[in-house]
Amino acid sequence: MRILFIHQNFPGQFRHLAPALAARGHEVTALSMADRPPAAWNGVRVISYRAKRGSTPGIHPWVGDMESKVIRAEACFRAMLQLRAGGFMPDLVVAHPGWGESLFVNEVWPGTRLALYCEFFYRPDGADVGFDPEFPPKDPEGDACRLRMKNLNNLLHFDIASAGLSPTAWQAESFPEPFRSKITVIHDGIDTGTVCPDVRARLRLPDGAELGRNDEVVTFVNRNLEPYRGYHIFMRALPEVLRRRPKAQVVIVGGDEVSYGARPPEGKGWKGIFVDEVRPQLSETEWGRVHFVGKVPYPQFVSLMQVSTVHVYLTYPFVLSWSLLEAMSAGCAIVASDTVPVREAIRHGETGRFVDFFDVSGLAGEVCRLLDDPGERALLGRNARQAALEMYDLQRVCLPRQLEWVESL
Repeated sequence: MRILFIHQNFPGQFRHLAPALAARGHEVTALSMADRPPAAWNGVRVISYRAKRGSTPGIHPWVGDMESKVIRAEACFRAMLQLRAGGFMPDLVVAHPGWGESLFVNEVWPGTRLALYCEFFYRPDGADVGFDPEFPPKDPEGDACRLRMKNLNNLLHFDIASAGLSPTAWQAESFPEPFRSKITVIHDGIDTGTVCPDVRARLRLPDGAELGRNDEVVTFVNRNLEPYRGYHIFMRALPEVLRRRPKAQVVIVGGDEVSYGARPPEGKGWKGIFVDEVRPQLSETEWGRVHFVGKVPYPQFVSLMQVSTVHVYLTYPFVLSWSLLEAMSAGCAIVASDTVPVREAIRHGETGRFVDFFDVSGLAGEVCRLLDDPGERALLGRNARQAALEMYDLQRVCLPRQLEWVESL
């Protein structure tokens, strides 16, 4: 088959699927807005394109998101026209529609099948919006209107798409019928061979100190440190954890930008806001055991998971992070928020421990209990590793199913 992938930051979620299809003899091309991607990547021809304009200053806030998606969709449309002019005719287009690029696929190739990576359908209630009372919507009356407009991109894709793919059942179930019935649930997959337990693992901290499996290490990982992933709750639990566990070292991974949700007050970052709140409650010695390491290279992240004694994962009802599944694959003892997407991956008391998302004292207590119980940690870690192998293993479970899904289209 001749397959076209569309992803703003290709390969993104297609980093395993696209080269695997090329290796099976399919002709695979990708369109990307990434800055100067390679012309070829693992057997995939990669073509870059750019938007020719930005968003309109002062545009109505309810339509600003849709305008940005149309701008990107037009840029992709022009790139597809150039492909068509060169004789390119795909049998199948696989796209992540989240940024709008694939809106006009059928205007270029009428009748070509389009398959979507279905990440999330926004809801005014029952998911992330309104979940955390500490950060209420700025316009609670108008928020449902804003979200309805934000979902326009999804709705416009439903009319032209033949099938969908979601990494988790929770994400698939966020989509409405009749399109929900077109979505197949297959996770992107975890490389369980790379992310695996290793008693010899060592992690070097920025100050030159090293941590290993014999150290007491509490880990917390986000792409960016922000409320959507419970950073504020974790920080507030630290004073109790550090007082009760005088040998514990806390390693926090994540940037200081915004991936999800509202931006912090102007001139501030979420990281600094909660450091300022918690720091006065800690002695110099206690604060010296808290290590912010920023965004780290993947091998360093793997080493961190391998030396972790207790890993904490918190999230609003939203897209599940790969890092949780990678922590499971590494055999971590996990304390996680009892929120809907997490329940799909973790079984309380078997593969991890649940706490209420907002229960700061409960989180600190659960972390300390696990730090004090090596037998329970070992059992949870073994079970978590086994669950990752059975449900999320890239080579044996997820990738074969993804390939079957694509070729069935």
